[in-house]
Amino acid sequence: MILGLDVSTSCTGWCILSDDRKLVKMGFIPLAKEKGLFSKAQKVHDALSLINIKHPVTKIFIEKNLQAFRPGLSSAATLLTLAQFNGIVSYLCHCEFSLDPEFINVNSARKSLGIKIIRKSNGGKPTKHQVLDWVSSQIDDTNYVWPVKILKGGPRKGQTVLEPGCYDMADAYVIARSGLMI
Repeated sequence: MILGLDVSTSCTGWCILSDDRKLVKMGFIPLAKEKGLFSKAQKVHDALSLINIKHPVTKIFIEKNLQAFRPGLSSAATLLTLAQFNGIVSYLCHCEFSLDPEFINVNSARKSLGIKIIRKSNGGKPTKHQVLDWVSSQIDDTNYVWPVKILKGGPRKGQTVLEPGCYDMADAYVIARSGLMI
């Protein structure tokens, strides 16, 4: 079994694939309401423990944290916090599974899988939507249902939408699938 992780301080997505690329399980760990890195880390640790109990993981692949600024998206403080949290989660994986995780750049992962992102300026949807669409097309279980929520307020009140964590799950799937190719 392969465990892929998309580590973030607001939501960490995870995916388990069998060695033959079949989806076993996906999920996400909501962390936005947790205060501080150690509280977030405890929540991730608890989730990893449950995964370890239910699935015999033999390899772990984690999305490599960003190492450069992206205008309008990442400040130095944000990059530092993400790097710290990525390190904490990597260590938790090592302790929980007795495995050293391998790190994969998200752009390299997409390229290795043939995922072509169409830029917004060329009429493409947001990247996270394109990735989720690609993952949906790859899942063998045609009855797979992404987690949803019902909006409680605003102009779209009552509408059913995808849980934001679905995009983290999709990224974790991409990391796990590309890890199988290494």
